[in-house]
Amino acid sequence: MNKDHRPLKQVIYFLLVLSCITVHLDLSAQDAGMLQDSVSLPQQQPSSKPLRIRQFILPSAMFLYGVTSLHKGETMNVNKELREELNIEHTHTQAYVDNYLQYAPAAGFYALKAMGIPSQHRLGEASMIYLTSNLILGVTVTSLKHLTHEWRPDHSDQLSFPSGHTATAFAGAEFLREEYKDVSPWIGVAGYAMAAATGFMRMYNNDHWLGDVVAGAGIGIASTRIAYWLYPRIEQRFFNGRALHTMVMPGYGNGVYSVAMVRQF
Repeated sequence: MNKDHRPLKQVIYFLLVLSCITVHLDLSAQDAGMLQDSVSLPQQQPSSKPLRIRQFILPSAMFLYGVTSLHKGETMNVNKELREELNIEHTHTQAYVDNYLQYAPAAGFYALKAMGIPSQHRLGEASMIYLTSNLILGVTVTSLKHLTHEWRPDHSDQLSFPSGHTATAFAGAEFLREEYKDVSPWIGVAGYAMAAATGFMRMYNNDHWLGDVVAGAGIGIASTRIAYWLYPRIEQRFFNGRALHTMVMPGYGNGVYSVAMVRQF
């Protein structure tokens, strides 16, 4: 391919990804039912919602895009071209802000909660949903990394696919959007912007290919949607509909096992 056309092609691919995110937000708003003046409504007990296939169209498409980049073809060529553009033709000092930025969308939820801005769920309930999402994506990402054995762009190891940082960031962005979609859609947009920045930094730091990042984003979104579907069933099955005040839950992410405790006072 003529090198003069590479930057234009890369911009087109990024615009396609951003367009998919916009479509995702629009579909989610339709699913929400466009509630009127929901800020003034009291918090409700979680209700069981059916899983809709259309909720997973975008995450599945993003994941499949990443899978196709693992094999010879146009998407693999895009991976290599973008990596060359970012890290070979334009050398730079690595910035590891992505190690912290991946948690920024979820931190945004707790910051808004601390300011007293009402969300869809109480603190303990929302925290359980978020931890469930991270447990799902942690198991998924780790399993895929050890199944695919994809080399990172810098050849540091064979745990490139998919991007765990990006999955964590997009899971947090979807969590933030879901909790505050009735307050303002711009809160969700801000969360997704931080998640997209995390994905870009993973490529900027030569840690991941574009396909790794897109697949990780799809996994993160899907994990949070599954967590919202699971939570009412967990709450009814183990807590008989009682409000949660203290919760301890195991977690796994980015190669680290953890135990989290949330206490609502």
